[in-house]
Parts: sequence; C-alpha cells; structure tokens
Amino acid sequence: MGLFMRQLIVAVFIILSVAAATDAQKCKPSGKIRGTKPPKDKCNKENNSECCKPGKIYETYECSPPVSPPRRRRRTKAVLTLNSFEKGGDGGGKSECDDSFHSDKSKVVALSTGWFDHLRRCNRTVTIEGNGRRTTAKVVDECDSTAGCDSDHDYQPPCQNNIVDASPAVWEALGVAEKDRGLMEVFWSDGRH
Repeated sequence: MGLFMRQLIVAVFIILSVAAATDAQKCKPSGKIRGTKPPKDKCNKENNSECCKPGKIYETYECSPPVSPPRRRRRTKAVLTLNSFEKGGDGGGKSECDDSFHSDKSKVVALSTGWFDHLRRCNRTVTIEGNGRRTTAKVVDECDSTAGCDSDHDYQPPCQNNIVDASPAVWEALGVAEKDRGLMEVFWSDGRH
C-alpha cells in the first residue's frame, strides 16, 4: 500500500472519529410519557403555561445540549421561558436549590435537567443575553426534563432540554415588554460562583 493510500485511510479514520464524537455529544430523548387530564383547577395557566393534554406523548430528556466552555467566552444557545417562582405561581412548589419561593421581582431561573446538572448549578449566577441586552440571574430550580403531567409538576409537560425558565424580573432586565414575554431565543453562560 502506497504512502498516499495510508494517509488517506488515516484521514478518513480521523474524520469518522470526530463525527462519532460529535454525534455522541448530541442530546437525544431518553423516554416518553403520556399526558393525562389534569384534575379540575389543578393546572396553573399563569404566564401562558401549557397543561398536559390527555393521550399526547411528551418526550423526556436526561441531558441538555453541551454547554460552551467558559474559557472560550462562548455562550450556549437556549430558549427563555417565563415562570413565576412565587407561592401559587405557575412554577408549582418551592425551588429545589433552597426550598423557598422567590418574588417575581428577583432575577432567578430554573435550568433544564441536563444543565441543572444534579444540583451543581444551584445558587450560581448565570449570564443571559437576549433582545440586545445582558443580565445575570441566580439558578434556584430545575426545569424538569425527565417528568411531568403530574401534581409534582403542576400538570405541565416536561421541559424541553434547552430551557432557561426565567422570572419576570429577568425578562424586564432584558427589556422585553410584558405583552411579548413567553418564549425567546437567548444565549447563556456560567457566571461567577
């Protein structure tokens, strides 16, 4: 076998290895749950929250897309959603990190299960960029991507795997008018600890 052929084989092997590693980093659904009808008045529709639909299949995730490394000052793409962390709000129960409710005037967020990383991001600051502005917020909860459609999750579907679920104060800091709040593409990164 000639030198050119050996180099070609090595190059193809490297390309296939990189492609396999990249594919392994993609986050794929880990399961499915079937929606059930919420009991009367048990699904809080504040902030246009969705209630589970009977019979609808919802995908669950144990992972989230990879977080861009902070040393490169890169940002991770996400979808910003609106959530009330107050008692009686659409967020359901107390926040997982501190077993507390939080005022809608506090800049707090919940991250999808993979990004929440088994409580490792609890009480850490993240930077969120969107609408031409930047703000920081404290991680206080998990936006559960592994379960939903039950009383523990206020009869709402599981979160998608790319969600930063933010209080009204975060939306306000990003300069988004109340009527436009709900879903917005943003970038986020880990802040100070």
